[in-house]
Amino acid sequence: MKQGRTRAATVAVALVVAMLAAGCSSSGSDGASTPSSTTGGRAGVAPRAKATGQYATDLGLKVDPGEKTAKATFEVQPGTEEVTVLGGKPKQRFSLIDAGGNRLVVLKADRFGQVHFSYLPTKLAEFQTGARTKLPTSDGFPVAAGDGYTVRSEDTSPVQASKAFHVLGRDDNPKPSFFDAEKGKLGPTGDETSWFGYETMRDGVQLSINVRLPGPPDKGPYPTVVEYSGYGPANPNAQEPGSMIAGLLGYATIGVNMRGTGCSGGVFDVFNTAQQVDGYDMIEGLARQPWVKDHKVGMVGLSYSGITQLYVAATQPPHLAAVTSLSVIKDPWLEQWPGGVYNGGFTKSWLEERDRESSATGTSWVGERIAAGDDTCKANQELREQNIDFESFGRSLVRRPLQDDDRDLSKLVDRIKVPVYLTGAWQDEQTGPQFADMLGRFTNAPVKRFTMFNGRHPDGYTPLVLTRWYEFLEFFVDKKVPRLSDGIRSAAPAVLRDSFGDVDGLDFEPDRFTKFRDDQYAEALAAYEKEPDVRVLFDVGGAPGTKPGSPVATFDKSYSSWPPSETKAQDFYLTPAGVLGTAGAPVATGGEQFANDPSAAPVDFCKTECGLLDPTWDFDWTNYGKGNGLEYVTKPFTKDTVLGGPGYADLFVQVPDGDADVQVTLSLIRPDGTEWKVTTGELRLSDRKVDASRSKGLLIERTYSKADARAMPKGSYAEAKVAFPSFAQAFRKGDRLRVAISSPGRDFAAWTFTGIGKAGTPRIIGFGQDHPSKIVLGVLPGISKVPAIDTACPSLRGQACRPYTPTPNTPSP
Repeated sequence: MKQGRTRAATVAVALVVAMLAAGCSSSGSDGASTPSSTTGGRAGVAPRAKATGQYATDLGLKVDPGEKTAKATFEVQPGTEEVTVLGGKPKQRFSLIDAGGNRLVVLKADRFGQVHFSYLPTKLAEFQTGARTKLPTSDGFPVAAGDGYTVRSEDTSPVQASKAFHVLGRDDNPKPSFFDAEKGKLGPTGDETSWFGYETMRDGVQLSINVRLPGPPDKGPYPTVVEYSGYGPANPNAQEPGSMIAGLLGYATIGVNMRGTGCSGGVFDVFNTAQQVDGYDMIEGLARQPWVKDHKVGMVGLSYSGITQLYVAATQPPHLAAVTSLSVIKDPWLEQWPGGVYNGGFTKSWLEERDRESSATGTSWVGERIAAGDDTCKANQELREQNIDFESFGRSLVRRPLQDDDRDLSKLVDRIKVPVYLTGAWQDEQTGPQFADMLGRFTNAPVKRFTMFNGRHPDGYTPLVLTRWYEFLEFFVDKKVPRLSDGIRSAAPAVLRDSFGDVDGLDFEPDRFTKFRDDQYAEALAAYEKEPDVRVLFDVGGAPGTKPGSPVATFDKSYSSWPPSETKAQDFYLTPAGVLGTAGAPVATGGEQFANDPSAAPVDFCKTECGLLDPTWDFDWTNYGKGNGLEYVTKPFTKDTVLGGPGYADLFVQVPDGDADVQVTLSLIRPDGTEWKVTTGELRLSDRKVDASRSKGLLIERTYSKADARAMPKGSYAEAKVAFPSFAQAFRKGDRLRVAISSPGRDFAAWTFTGIGKAGTPRIIGFGQDHPSKIVLGVLPGISKVPAIDTACPSLRGQACRPYTPTPNTPSP
């Protein structure tokens, strides 16, 4: 049995890798970050005016309290910050009324006689729903939790009105008895080891689930993990990578499709509150099943199913054991608008794909289940008519709405009270590196293990970090001393090579707790918990003696926090003639300029296509043309220096047209003349106001709100701090730091942008005593000597490279 399981494990690892190739792309079954679909405004405030034009209504703002109404023949299903109405007729008008008798919005039913209230405009409006609903405005707010709501059918005579009902809020959790009633109901009908079913949420919506056990149910209980997303985790004919790997390591795995996706009921939204509290209900119901060890479950997944873990954990399900979030985001809005600049690349295509796949029978496996007789799945497809076009909606949110806070993970993770394992790449081509700037906010997680590295989106599933993922699950879900079998160790590299290519580093780390016996779990756990929280891996792909692109780190460093508390700020001043100096601002005041270049916005650095699992990429990392950018380069470092953490470019900028998008890229120039990209920050200058309440040290935070937006002054400079997301990069003696300032574009694999402003319009950057523009970066502590490295171009995972070509700057008039 052990040999058979080893062979199965190695084959499945290969399948996992193959799935990653499709699963992390915008069109696959795993993915990346998404922008928020929340709207601005204050929840619970009734409209004080009526919309005009296309969305005008003849109905009044308030209902007549003396009007006689009939009993409703339609069905109302209140949920968490949303209300669904069923049983109407096509184009029938339904109004949502608050406890004060105010009409909040009027919706016309789709072809199935349904409407779904989730977003309320600030002005009373009336619009048709169905066939990918288009919201009439992005100025509004979600349905607020509270009592006394009613729904009226406005086209019947007399008017029909529902009974008053309560709309649930985030913390309106069911009593334990609700979940106790699920005990034994989510199991097999016989001695099956895998089965498909449905789990009921607090509002009656049923989520599709698929369970796989490592053995017969009566031979359990088994350590259990859940993978939760809007892809196909409940697909009985396929398995998500995290679940597959966990299953081969002896875990029971449960794939759950979010509401509005797959065979699940409900309306799809992007990380809304209903999806978050579904996670609470899902965990509590599943943990009560007799085949779940200790009646606690963990969570696994990368990207979409990595992100959802954090939302679920923030709802604090009592029976959640731990989460293992790989390749995650920080704030959904910021994914679509990094620095306030529209991301027209990966995020746009990912949202478009979510819109398509969450439509009725949007994935093939759903159609197959319906064809096989799954009537529940079939019935759940009708409500897909109420799904919103989230790509266009997110694109309309040029300013970050206040209600996005409900989906901003950096403002939710302090609620997490279970152990957290989290990994991510500084150069993640899909979700980006912003995740690392929220690591200091996991203030209530009892155990934290954060691993960061240069690399790419799927690298959380390489042996580089996967071994410690397994350790973490063993400690906090299975509660055993972690030991990886010799069979898997010996067989996995050959199989992994078939997918990752002819690279080194496909061996798992040796077991680290061999001095502890199996019955010394508590002692091993205590030793584990004494380890530092943060582990940083450097120069992955360029380790001496390994093939280029191999998932092997040249060296690593551990810290108790991120950014490390002993990090020291280093100023690099912009000076004339393209020099980046450390001796303070130059005495003379002046400026240099570059021309706005919107044509760069849609350009990436992949020559053809950057294959997700290719060991190295074929780069076409182009430089801006003469006059379209500025560069500043330091003298060679006189000693090894490791820069890292968040940072910023403190620029004094002048533009004649009121606003501009600016990109600042950091790169490293080796003594051999090869330039390597490190990181990039963007900023729409009208969003330059810093949120002082959340900014700390080198971390710059912003509200990006309409209220804080400011046009650039005409004819004078304004200070703008362009934030760099966290990174960690070793600069060896003889290396140089380059800073390039330009319009956005060219410096990413999958993020492209939509430019603003007229081509050729000057953007002036000041320097000197009056306008002391500078780059402010952290020097990481505890690393005085860096191992030597001789890297080919390409080799470092995720980092673009090219021969360095100096480009002269243009003085401003």
